[in-house]
Amino acid sequence: MRLLHTMIRVGDLDRSIDFYTRVLGMRLLRRKDYPQGKFTLAFVGYGDETETSVIELTHNWGTETYDLGNGFGHMAIGVGDIYRVCDSIRAAGGSVTREPGPMKHSTTVIAFIKDPDGYAIELIETGI
Repeated sequence: MRLLHTMIRVGDLDRSIDFYTRVLGMRLLRRKDYPQGKFTLAFVGYGDETETSVIELTHNWGTETYDLGNGFGHMAIGVGDIYRVCDSIRAAGGSVTREPGPMKHSTTVIAFIKDPDGYAIELIETGI
């Protein structure tokens, strides 16, 4: 078994694809409209779906915002130089909500950012 994807609902699909591809460096792997269901699915990730987990961006036509609720925590992405990555995200117009630094009670260096819909993404410095 392996994790295939994580799905999040987005209000503006093109804005979200731009964020995940341009700001976070993922690739748009596939996109498909479902006119009868009035929704579009787009899959983004760092590698092929046959080998890596990806994110499914679901856009329900006519819905621009969602209540994120309090059950969702965050996604996590491993990065090399977390300070450089955060500078790059800010320069691209992204929002860094927790500056890079050691995690409480640990030496692991983390930061948090938000995507255009408000989903939290943790960056973990892994040397990747």
